[in-house]
Amino acid sequence: MARTIAKDHGQKREQILKTAAKVFADQGFDRASMTLLAKECGISKANIYHYYDSKDAILYDILETYLRELRDRICTVKTDGLTPEQKLQATIREILFAYQGADDEHRVQISGMTALTEDQQKLLRGYQRDLVNFVSDIVREVSPKAFDGDNAKLRATTMSVFGMLNWYYMWNTGAGSQAREDYADLVSSLTLRGVQNL
Repeated sequence: MARTIAKDHGQKREQILKTAAKVFADQGFDRASMTLLAKECGISKANIYHYYDSKDAILYDILETYLRELRDRICTVKTDGLTPEQKLQATIREILFAYQGADDEHRVQISGMTALTEDQQKLLRGYQRDLVNFVSDIVREVSPKAFDGDNAKLRATTMSVFGMLNWYYMWNTGAGSQAREDYADLVSSLTLRGVQNL
C-alpha cells in the first residue's frame, strides 16, 4: 500500500531546501552530508530520506526552484505602457527585490551548479538565459542604434548590469527595501546614461 503524503509535506520540503541552501552555502556542497542536513533541519536522517534520496537531489531542487521562480518573477514584470527607460528601472528594481532573502540560494547557484548532471545544468542555464534575454531586450530597446548588429556589445552591456546587481548582493545582503530601490535607481541611471552615449 502506498504511503500517504502528509498535509505539511510541501512546507517541510521548503524548510529542507531553505536549510540545505544555508548549509551548502556555508559548508560547501562537497563537505555537507545527509546526516548534517538532517541535523540542521531538526529531523532524523531517515526522515530526510523520505523527502530526498540524496544531497544531489536536494541541490538540484534548490537551484531548480530558485532559478525558475526568479525567471518567472522577472520575466513577468508589468511593463505595458512604460517607456524603455521605465521598463529597465522596473526590471532592475524587481531583480534586487527578488534577491532579497535568497542570499544562500544565490551563493549555491554560483558554487554548486557544476555538481549537477549536464542535463540538469542545461535546464538551469535555460532559466538563466531566459532572464538575461529579457533584460537584454530591454537594454536594446533603450538605445537600438547603439547595438545595431552588435550582439557582443549588447551582451557585454547586459552582463555588466547583472554584474552591478550581483555586486550589491555580495556586499549588502541585509539591505532593506529602500536601500535596494535606491541602488536599483543608481544602476538604472548608470546604465541609461552609458548606453545612450555608446
